[in-house]
Amino acid sequence: MAPSWWGRDARANGGGGGGGTPVVVKMENPNWSISEVSASEVAAPDSPAGGGGGKAGRGKNARQITWVLLLKAHRAAGRLTGAASAALAVAAAARRRVAAGRTDSDVAPGENTALRARFYGCIRVFLVLSLLLLAVEVAAWLQGWHLEVDAGLLAVDGLFAAAYAGWMRARLDYLAPPLQFLTNACVVLFMIQSVDRLVLCLGCFWIRLKGIKPVPLAADKEDVEAGAEDFPMVLVQMPMCNEREVYQQSIGAVCSLDWPRSNFLVQVLDDSDDATTSALIKEEVEKWQREGVRIIYRHRVIRDGYKAGNLKSAMNCSYVKDYEFVVIFDADFQPQPDFLKRTVPHFKGKDDVGLVQARWSFVNKDENLLTRLQNINLCFHFEVEQQVNGAFLNFFGFNGTAGVWRIKALEDSGGWMERTTVEDMDIAVRAHLKGWKFVFLNDVECQCELPESYEAYRKQQHRWHSGPMQLFRLCFVDIIKSKIGFWKKFNLIFLFFLLRKLILPFYSFTLFCVILPMTMFVPEAELPAWVVCYIPATMSILNILPAPKSFPFIVPYLLFENTMSVTKFNAMISGLFQLGSAYEWVVTKKSGRSSEGDLVALVEKHSKQQRVGSAPNLDALTKEESNPKKDLKKKKHNRIYRKELALSFLLLTAAARSLLSAQGIHFYFLLFQGVSFLVVGLDLIGEQVE
Repeated sequence: MAPSWWGRDARANGGGGGGGTPVVVKMENPNWSISEVSASEVAAPDSPAGGGGGKAGRGKNARQITWVLLLKAHRAAGRLTGAASAALAVAAAARRRVAAGRTDSDVAPGENTALRARFYGCIRVFLVLSLLLLAVEVAAWLQGWHLEVDAGLLAVDGLFAAAYAGWMRARLDYLAPPLQFLTNACVVLFMIQSVDRLVLCLGCFWIRLKGIKPVPLAADKEDVEAGAEDFPMVLVQMPMCNEREVYQQSIGAVCSLDWPRSNFLVQVLDDSDDATTSALIKEEVEKWQREGVRIIYRHRVIRDGYKAGNLKSAMNCSYVKDYEFVVIFDADFQPQPDFLKRTVPHFKGKDDVGLVQARWSFVNKDENLLTRLQNINLCFHFEVEQQVNGAFLNFFGFNGTAGVWRIKALEDSGGWMERTTVEDMDIAVRAHLKGWKFVFLNDVECQCELPESYEAYRKQQHRWHSGPMQLFRLCFVDIIKSKIGFWKKFNLIFLFFLLRKLILPFYSFTLFCVILPMTMFVPEAELPAWVVCYIPATMSILNILPAPKSFPFIVPYLLFENTMSVTKFNAMISGLFQLGSAYEWVVTKKSGRSSEGDLVALVEKHSKQQRVGSAPNLDALTKEESNPKKDLKKKKHNRIYRKELALSFLLLTAAARSLLSAQGIHFYFLLFQGVSFLVVGLDLIGEQVE
């Protein structure tokens, strides 16, 4: 090989240490690493370090330099080839997506599409007008006309010159003032929200600096290892619906909780309408029952109220009165064995604590670009928002899972209600109005999954952003009439609901997807560069601090958040005005990703089943192997999202118009944001289904 040949040649030419600097080449696929070794390091023990070389020993050999340059060129060529292959793959995927013709208009029967059709129609009209204006501006620019009505333009004869002069007067007198007012209003809202984000980050920094952390009164090891009679009675609820991919490992994790078996009961609350899935879940429950776990299977035929109705039905069981606390785990959540021992003690001696919430961790956060960007958002949500609100206000939104409730607090707050799609936030607000306090544990994690496809993530975000507006309409009067203090009412109304649930999606969509492109066609209204670039970049840096390993994705994160503002704005409007799509409940699709430990346990379990080999299990496994493949072929595919695609063309058109005004920062922002919308519109960001 080349390295050994070069070593012989160097020794032959240089004798001792004067033949140049040997090069050690490590052949590591796909890149080669190069390290240079000095002559003193390879000299013989009995020879002087620099002897016999003269000037030849101090200089580099020409062949060595050539070899190093060739290796570096090979590495650069490999990277260029990889980038070209990736670009070709993306282009091929986009071509297949367009050829397939599947769009987001292919909805399920009975789904309300009126609002979505109107919203898409408005964007399409806006796009057509912007294309016409771009054509007019290019024609005017080619004629040498500038951005103001001057005597030279008025002296030009012709219909086009007169029409263009009239257009410039109209936008100066009638369009620019209201657009500038809307721009200034959105900038003010943007700054208020940025200040709120900065205050939250400072609060998180203060918590870390001072080591503020919830400490249970029963922190002694002796108390934790006390007898079974000292462990309170805990009810564990697992609501699920058609989640065949994850039920097995989640039930196994819950049944393995380190808590006296006589002191906790597991309720598997199955709302599945698929008979095969229900049979598999029931069989898994029966298996754990045979192993001595107190676990019950409940199935509802009619899914009234969705998850809230499921939990409400389970809480009406007669034996619930024997339990003091209830823990909720969604179907894809896998708690650690010590979860109860680290959460339940925070209730001891604190009769006013109604909820203890743990944070989430994600087994598939590095699966694709979409999951990486979601991880950034949720890390900030738990590390900053939940932790700061829990430490300083004793209130935050319940996350719907991985939390322990005092049953007395649930009953005092009115129990689960089916009036919104965010039953977790609903019960949290009502409990807060009753005076109950919440504790957030940032050091207690529960593993779960992130949506890997854009379709699943978009539906999840629609539910998460339409529900709070429903709830705000319903509980506004209750907040005003409640007996909590003024500042708590202010926090609930202005910060919790208006600023973070309504203003944020409103200004994000309006400012960057409507006002910014409009200012390119109406340049008399100005949007400062610091609003377009510097403040968003600063906020993105603050958001990414809780997930420092994701720092290379800061630019895609900024662009993707603006792209998702379309979905969030649409959801906010539908929830605020009680439109049909606000009541849609779609279970987030799971992929069944597991940690390495779960995979090992799953392999051992399947091998054990094969050795035992009962007929019913074989039938169930056969169905499990065959049916999902058929479902995937029929239902699972990537789509084209028309709103995002139309907005991409709109932003790219505005970017082209900005070149005529020589607005550098605006051009680059519009260009990259337009490309971001294009990638999302062609569904190239998440899971790719061949």
